[in-house]
Amino acid sequence: MNVKEMTEFIAALFMLIGAIMAVISAIGIIRFPDVYTRSHAGTKSSTLAVLLTLSGAFLYFAVEQGFYSVRLLLGIVFVFLTAPVAGHLITRAAYTAGVEMADSTVEDELKDVMEVNRHKEEGK
Repeated sequence: MNVKEMTEFIAALFMLIGAIMAVISAIGIIRFPDVYTRSHAGTKSSTLAVLLTLSGAFLYFAVEQGFYSVRLLLGIVFVFLTAPVAGHLITRAAYTAGVEMADSTVEDELKDVMEVNRHKEEGK
């Protein structure tokens, strides 16, 4: 097995692991009970899935055709930066709007912070 075949195998492995992570993310979105845990499943694992898949595609094209795709690199950077931030903002908007947490939720760490901020705003 030469270097080219080994690199192609690694690229295919990245893409396969990315596909498995996408399935795990989809199962998490379906199975989790509330918007907060679904957001976690949707952003964390799907971000990893997209990053692995795009990295595998970049590696494959670089080895097979000698083509270094700037679009794939920009896609990797864009997803890496925007998906977790978007998930956080969506979850914060749901919390601010008063969306209920699941009954199995043990602790609400954000409640005290939001109350302090509310009291500061009322004092102004």
